[in-house]
Amino acid sequence: MAITTTNAAQVKEEVEAGLLDVLAASYNLIVWNDEVNTFDWVIKTLVEVCGHTAEQAEQCAYIIHFQGKYAVKQGDYETLNPMRKAIIDRGINATIEEMAEH
Repeated sequence: MAITTTNAAQVKEEVEAGLLDVLAASYNLIVWNDEVNTFDWVIKTLVEVCGHTAEQAEQCAYIIHFQGKYAVKQGDYETLNPMRKAIIDRGINATIEEMAEH
């Protein structure tokens, strides 16, 4: 199969769109462990702010507790930053980190 100019342009467009998707989701919302907030409060926060199910939020809370932090959500900065602020407003420490390139 020969690549025509039309096919090459389409392939280029698809690759660029894929790269934009990767770049858009290149941040992690990190929630940090502390000795103040309860499991129930962290779980409620993740459900209400991040849209997690109760089960997802509970799993995240355990990982945060035992590992000290966890990336609870991935996405673009503009989407994650309001979530980070809402989590911080509830007294839970959260940051946004750029995902490591592989």
